[in-house]
Order: sequence, then structure tokens, then C-alpha cells
Amino acid sequence: MHSRSKAIQALKGTRCFSTSTPRPALSPYRKATQAAGTKVVKEDVKRTQSTAAATATATQTQTQAPPAQDRRPRPAPAFNREDYVVQPLRRKQPEMDHSFVGMTGGEIVHEMMLRQGVKHVFGYPGGAILPVFDAIYNSPHFDFILPRHEQGAGHMAEGYARASGKPGVVIVTSGPGATNVVTPMQDALMDGTPMVVFCGQVVTSAIGSDAFQEADTIGITRPCSKWNVMVKDIAELPRRINEAFEIATSGRPGPVLIDLPKDVTGGTLRRPIPMTSSLPTHPSAATVAAKELSRRHLEATIKRSADLINIAKKPIIYAGQGMVSVPEGPKLLRELADKAQIPVTTTLQGLGAYDELDDKSLHMLGMHGSAYANMAMQEADLIIALGARFDDRVTLSVSKFAPAARAAAAEGRGGIIHFEIMPKNINKVVQATEAVEGDVVTNLASILPHVKEVKERPEWFSQIKDWKARFPWNFEREGENGLIKPQTVIEKLSKLTENSKDETVITTGVGQHQMWAAQHFRWRHPRTMITSGGLGTMGYGLPAAIGAKVARPNALVVDIDGDSSFSMTLTELSTAAEFNIGIKVIILNNEEQGMVTQWQSLFYEDRFSHTHQRNADFVKLGDAMGVQAQRAVKPEELEDKLKWLLSTEGPALLEVVTDQKVPVLPMVPAGNGLHEFLVYDEATQKKKRAQTRERSGR
Repeated sequence: MHSRSKAIQALKGTRCFSTSTPRPALSPYRKATQAAGTKVVKEDVKRTQSTAAATATATQTQTQAPPAQDRRPRPAPAFNREDYVVQPLRRKQPEMDHSFVGMTGGEIVHEMMLRQGVKHVFGYPGGAILPVFDAIYNSPHFDFILPRHEQGAGHMAEGYARASGKPGVVIVTSGPGATNVVTPMQDALMDGTPMVVFCGQVVTSAIGSDAFQEADTIGITRPCSKWNVMVKDIAELPRRINEAFEIATSGRPGPVLIDLPKDVTGGTLRRPIPMTSSLPTHPSAATVAAKELSRRHLEATIKRSADLINIAKKPIIYAGQGMVSVPEGPKLLRELADKAQIPVTTTLQGLGAYDELDDKSLHMLGMHGSAYANMAMQEADLIIALGARFDDRVTLSVSKFAPAARAAAAEGRGGIIHFEIMPKNINKVVQATEAVEGDVVTNLASILPHVKEVKERPEWFSQIKDWKARFPWNFEREGENGLIKPQTVIEKLSKLTENSKDETVITTGVGQHQMWAAQHFRWRHPRTMITSGGLGTMGYGLPAAIGAKVARPNALVVDIDGDSSFSMTLTELSTAAEFNIGIKVIILNNEEQGMVTQWQSLFYEDRFSHTHQRNADFVKLGDAMGVQAQRAVKPEELEDKLKWLLSTEGPALLEVVTDQKVPVLPMVPAGNGLHEFLVYDEATQKKKRAQTRERSGR
């Protein structure tokens, strides 16, 4: 302890902590600084004493005089508010839908179809889709049509959609059930037909294991559908079904497919789902924003298009299916044609958009269109394309297409105005002078106020009248063998239904009979011509007629078919008989694949390679399937037989034995321009018949 005291004492001495230890001498600089500091300290003391005296005086004065003005401004009112607790931000919980809890996946499919307004369903059951079929067992809410083949179900749904404007609904099983609807889906995709397909699938745990009736349905149908999806969670079913119906019917309509694993449709939903999942789909914010961004551009395009219409000397309207699919389309089309005095031609799928009895009608154009429509397209200085896509059957040789319109476009006085809902179709085949993108009917309504009224176009219509006189719909009326000419059948049918065109729906297969129906039946109303255009599917006519009749039970529905096309789906006669669907079927029987033999005759020197077949007895076939049937052979009995067909209750069939080797004319051979067509000439036809007989040895 003693030694520690000594150490501390020594340390204090070193650091001058002890008052007894003398301090070291200061340098002259430090002396001056210390003296100055001492003076400052004395002055601070004096200032402090003075401030204290002043404060005391002020305190005494406050009790005797009003307060002085504050030196600093008062705080803003916001700073005087009482403190409050800030709650953390919380995401609002979505409103939940409990209505599906306890339902199986199949029952949810049934419920969602009802919410979408489905009244009719076409389909064929199978193992993987049984939970859905069990859910719709004895459902009183819609009618189920059971075909004889899944392809028939698909075409029935197409016919239903085309006749009603509502999406056709199909339910099939996995594997072959799904692959059998690929043809109808591709057909619907090409022709813009709304269709919703529900197909079964093996359980999710077996996917990829080559299980029984497993197929990669999503991969197979991706190229032939507008949209497809596999649902792997039962909670997703309402949302996916809403999306399917929205996509199938919006924009350019088309087919969609929902792949349903069996464990999803057979499972039970145990928890509520967000309310937004079960409500009808609304346009996304991105879609609305995109439309708003393009509005000004669209308005400018419409104004420029109207200016072209107003200065055109020889305009023509070329209308496609886009003018048929919307109820207001034909009305607006007529308004434009009447206001600006513009002739109208239509595509195969656009038949009925414009009344063909109107003087401004040029009927159908294209490979087998009217010669005067083709001539007008080539000579027009302005082509107004409404809901049409310039497919190859219309343009033929693109390099030779619309030379007058192209020349006018180069000079700024015409060209091609393309109203189109699908951007990919614009400038795909021909270059448009003005592209009016979006809903065709909406944009047509927008352009009409800008179009000037025209009283008449005497020179243009005089030229058209001359073409109509030179190139009428003409054909050989009577043959050497006394058989019925197929064109005559169509003409008589058109005459017999002239007072009920609005309630007469015609479906066709694919082949010569399809073109004769388009040429010689007079079309006056939309949704009355139902045929396979883009894909050209043989066998389409009969099931499509069944679908159309289901959609419009009070209409007269007639399937005009060829023997080869009809034979591909003839088993669906049984469907018509079973459900008493009162369709009428006309089979133009020439015992050959007529369109193919026509090409073989023109381009392959009458080498008819595998294009003739022996048909069944169609009358006996009809009787066997429970359908009333008759046959017409002689021209003089044709009209009475047609009257019998149209007046018979329930499904009925009329076989008409027709002449062979009858060409569809006019015809534009492949590689030619629209103006380079073949027309009927009696001398040429007789010479050709003789040549064919010589080559075939008959």
C-alpha cells in the first residue's frame, strides 16, 4: 500500500496535479495568450451580470405592461396538433366466394356453364371426363346433344355458333376424344367461329407416363386454338372457364380448349376462392390503356380514309365475315353503300351481309365468284375491305391483283383501305394504303359521318351493268343424257324459299355443291350461309346443319351436300333422328369427287386418279336411320320432290341424281389474275365433253 501511494504521488508531481509542485516557466507567446484569455473571461463575467440584471427588470415590468412582440414567428398550426399513432398500411383482403365450397370439379364446370348462359352442349363421354358427365346428369338447365363421333360434335358446335352468334360448347374425353375435335377446332380457328372445348385428361400424377388414353392435348391443340390451358388446381376452374369464354368471343372469335385432369374434376373444393375468380372477365387495364393510346391515331386514319372515299371515282366495297358476325354490320354496310353509291361484293363467308337483290350487289368474288365482281375489283381505284383478309381464293395471283387501285394509291387518289380487327392480317397479303385497325363495325360507324353523300356514279355503274350483261351466271341447262343439272337444284330451292329468306339457313359440305350454292342461291340476310371456308372440311354440312337447327329451331335449315362430302359424316343422320332435329338434306349425287375431277380434267388430261366411288343407297340409308328419304332422277320431278322435302315434318333427305363432269364456272385457274377467268361457253363445253369421253374410252 505504501509503495502504491508513492507511485500516485510521483504521477501527480509529473502532471503538475499537486499545488505544491512549482509549474514550469511559460514562453512569451503563452504569456500573451493567457493574458488575453483572462481579459475575455472578465468581460464575459461582466456581460453575464448585466444580462441577469436586465432579466430581473423585465420580470418586474411584465406585471405592469403588456407583453412585447415575440422575436420568432409562432409555429404553424400543423405543428400544434396532438400526436397520433400511424397505423401500418395493410393490403385489403379480396372478397371471397363461398358458393363453390363443397362442389366437385365437375359440378363447378356445370355451374360455370350456367353462369355463362350455356343452353346447349355437344359431346361424347369417356373415362377421363366422367366426373363432368356425372355432374350434368339429368341437368334441366341445358340440352345435351350426343353425336356419333367427336368430330360431329365439333362441327355441330360450329354450326350452332355461326347460326346464333353464341359460342358452341363441346365436352369430350381424353386421348382420341380430344384428337377427334382437332379438325373442327382448326376449322373454327380459320373461319373465326367461337367454340369452347372441355376435354378430359388422365390424373395429374399419371401425366407423362403414357397412361391409357393419355395425349398431350395442350401441345396438339396449341396451333389450332386461340388459347388453351390445363387446369391442375380445382380452385382455378372458375377463373379459367371465365377466361375461356371471354377469349373465344372477344376480338376475332375462335376456339379455346380447357384440359381437365380427372383428379381435378373429381376432387372437391374445400376453401373459398376470391370473388373476382368467379365473376365474368372484364377488359384488363393494359388493354384499356392501349386502346386509349391508339385513339388519336385511329381518328386520324379514319379521317384520311374518308377523304379517299370522297375523292374516289370507282370505289368498291369488299365485305367479309367480319360484317356478318355483328348484328349492326349489315345495316352499316348498306348505309355506306347507299350514301356513297358504292357497289358491294362479298367473300364466301360474307354472303348475306348485303342483299343480293340490290342493284349495287356484285355477288361473291374470287376463284369461283362472279366475273363482274372480279372485273370490278381489278378496275376499282379504291377498295374498301371490311372484315376480310385477302385470302388466296380472293386475290389469286397477288402480283396481278387490283392494278387500278395500286396505281391510284401511287398518285394519292385511291388504293386499299383495310378495316381489320387482327393486326397480323394487315399487310400480310396485300399492302394497305390505310389500315383501320380494331372492331370493324365500330370503326365503320365512326367513318360514316365523314363520308360525303353521292347521288350517283353513272360511268362506274354503266361499266358494271355492261359486265353483268356480258358475264351472267350461266350453265348448261339441258344435257345429252337428260339428267338433272346440279345448278338447277339450287336455283329451284332459292325460288321456293324466296319469301322466307330470313328464316332459311343453308349449310354445305365442301366441293362443287358448295360453290354452286354460293353462286345460284340468292343471299339476303346474315347468318344464313354456314360453310367451311378456310379449311375446306368435307363432311362439315350435315353436323353443322344439326347445330344450326338446335340454335334456330323455328328456321328452315337445309344441308346442300355432295355425295362424297356427305359420306364422311353420314352417321350423324342417326343423331338428327334420335333427337328429332328437323333438318333437310339435299345430296347432289354424281358419284365422283367433283371438284377434284374438274381439276384433273383441266390440268391433268382427264386422268381421274381415285376420284370415283360407289355410294351407299342413300334412300335406304335414311330409312335405316329413321329419316324419311326420297330420290329425284328426272328433271320434271325435281320441283315436287323439293316441295315434299321442305314440307316434311322432322328430319328428311332428298337424293338428287345429277349429271357428271359438270364444271363450276366461272373459274380463275391458279396463277391467273382475277380478270383471267373461264366462263361457260356452250361450244367449248361440248368440245370438252367429247374430249373427255374419248380419253376415258366411253
